[in-house]
Order: sequence, then C-alpha cells, then structure tokens
Amino acid sequence: MAVRQSRARSGRRPAHAAAAAIAAAVFLAAVPGVAAGEPPAPGPGPSTEAGAESTPAFGAYLDYGPRGVARMAALSHWLGGAELRVGHTYLPGDRWSNIEGAPGFLDVWADWRTRQADRMLVLNVPMMERNEEHLGDGEVRRLLRQGAAGRFDHHFRALAERLVALKVPDTVLVLGWEMNGTTYSHRCGPDPEAWKTYWNRIVTTMRAVPGQKFRFDFAPSRGRDAVPWTRCYPGDATVDIIGMDSYDQPRGMTFDEQVKEPYGLQAHVDFAKAHDKPISYPEWGLFRNGDNAAYMRGMLAWMDEHKPVYNTVTDYCPHGVWQCDDNPRSTAVYRSVLFGRTDESEPTAPKPEEPGTPTAPPVPPVPSTAPEPPVDCSPLELGDWVEYWLGGKLCMRLDWYSRNE
Repeated sequence: MAVRQSRARSGRRPAHAAAAAIAAAVFLAAVPGVAAGEPPAPGPGPSTEAGAESTPAFGAYLDYGPRGVARMAALSHWLGGAELRVGHTYLPGDRWSNIEGAPGFLDVWADWRTRQADRMLVLNVPMMERNEEHLGDGEVRRLLRQGAAGRFDHHFRALAERLVALKVPDTVLVLGWEMNGTTYSHRCGPDPEAWKTYWNRIVTTMRAVPGQKFRFDFAPSRGRDAVPWTRCYPGDATVDIIGMDSYDQPRGMTFDEQVKEPYGLQAHVDFAKAHDKPISYPEWGLFRNGDNAAYMRGMLAWMDEHKPVYNTVTDYCPHGVWQCDDNPRSTAVYRSVLFGRTDESEPTAPKPEEPGTPTAPPVPPVPSTAPEPPVDCSPLELGDWVEYWLGGKLCMRLDWYSRNE
C-alpha cells in the first residue's frame, strides 16, 4: 500500500521506560497521596499453537509502537467487548539494525502476545533496508541478487533469535509484503527469480534458529499491480499462509469487481486452495472510493465466508473506521457486524441496504479509556511508555502536605 503513515521507529527505548518506571515507583512510594491506575493483568500459562481457534482472529493496525498496544483495549470496548486477538505492527525498513528488531522495539508487543495463549502477533518484515526510498529497478535487481546469494542472511538470523528470546517464537511474519507493486525496495518485479530465491533463503535462515515456530505469510496487493503476484510465489515449502492486502481501489471499482478481477479476491482464494494453504488479509480498508459502506459489508461478508487465519483492518484515515472520522457509514457497518464477537459468537451476516437514498447511521463516540483523576489530584505526565507499564497515569494529591501536619 503506497499511502501509509510513517512507521519510523520512535527514539524512545524500553531501557528509558524501565528507568522511568523505576523512578516513578520510587516517587510513588515516597510521596503520600499518589494514585495509579490498575496494574496490568497477570500473565497466562504456557502458549499454545495459534491457528486452531474456532473463530478467525481479527484485529486492527492502530500504531506501530506502544500506542498500538494500548489502543487495542479501547477498540475492543468500542466493539462491545469483541476479542481482538491479533496485534499487528511493522518493522521499520530504513536500515538493517531496525529490520533485525532493534532492542526495545518489539518488547511491548511480545509482552501483549504472551499475556494470553490465543493471541497472535503479526509482524511485517521488510526484505531490504532503504525500503521506501524509491530505489530504481537496476539497484533493486542488484540487491535482490545479493540477497539471493546470502549476503543479508545474518540480519534475519538476528531477528529470529530476538523473537525467540522475547518468547514469541510463533509470530506470523508478513515477509516482503506487496512485492507485486512498485512502492518498496523489496519488490519482485525487477527480478522475480532472484526475489524468490532470496525469500527462500530468508525463510530457511530463520527456521534454522532453535525454538522458532514462525509462520511465513506471502501477501501481495490485490490485482495485477506492476507484475502478476503469481510470478513471485516462492513455493509451498517456504510459505505457510497466502495473504492479500486488499483496499477499496481503484476509483469506481465495485466490490464484486474486486472479487472477479484478474489476480483479485477470488483468484487469491482459488490459488491458496490449489496450494493447500490458508489465507489471510494483513491489510484491508477503505481508500479511493471514500466512505463506501457497500465495500465494508462486502469485505466483512467475504471474510466470514472464507475464514482467513486472521485479518487486520488498517485503522487510520483514509482507510479506517475507528480512528478516522471521515467514514461514518462504513464505521457503523464495521461496528454492527463485529460488535460483541468472541470465539463463541456466530458470525452475523451484514444486512443489505434498503432501497432509496441511505442516511448515515449514528456512530457512538469512542469511549475514553483514561481513568478520571481523583478530586484535588494533579495528573503527572510521565510519557506513554511509563503509563503503559504502570497501567495508567499517576497523580499527586494537592493536599497531601496538609494531611501530614
């Protein structure tokens, strides 16, 4: 997807967070009248293999860092307690040190994943550094051939070792996503054979790390794009899931046309079935056709019918439904279909539109997840990382000195 918020990693690191949390704890013990939110829930028992759940897992891309983790609880509340079992983030593709999973970047996601056994962590992994610098085809071809020869293996070994060390060895890795387009340096078009060899080297390298249980998701963008995505398929031995990023585009194309177009949604399902692979939708959402409730109904019904391993809507403007106020009709459809959905829930088919001019249904406001501070209590701004790990904001009573006289 070409239009995407920057996922450049924040300069804040968990080492800073840990120091800040310790300082906050000392402050909490030293100063009377300081209140904090509820602590995080205790961790679960041993992890189980993902993918065997009765209801397909779903979630949303909400932010690449700790804000994304924190927002999942609020989105679940807005959806009537629906279970968001998928956490989805992206490794920055600016330089190799970040593609290896720079210290601290993945910690908060790993912590979220390990707190419940049925959760799933989905991680988009660039295959090249300078991944969004619009390198020319000649340079991309040269880099793909270097990757195919093994030059970059050690970076992916380091990433695999880091994920295992963080106790998330069952992470779903969306490797080299949207390779059939032109946006990324890890695109396939300049040399499909080198691209496939390079993919196979990466998977083989990461699978060789002791303790890993990774699943690799091959996820092109819907349609032909710059090159037919079938030309980039690296083979059944190194692909566990066949995904597809499917936004509401191009302008004027109906959902039915998105299903039937060459290399579209039906072709994706048929290809996966022919290769005996499950499907996924790592990225989907609104786009060129604006607030398109028909697309939203169609996509949700499609996923209920075809049961992907997981799906995550891209939830920022122009694609989103919760963090974007520009799509009220689509937001109402999304919320009505998924409201209260759990593992035990039966999917609810979207209702067809009534004839005539539709009106925008009311969309309830997003509930605030911030606790109300006590009376005469001044909130302390300690930063997102500290607040996440402490389970809420801290505040200091303004009258504590008088109560101790």
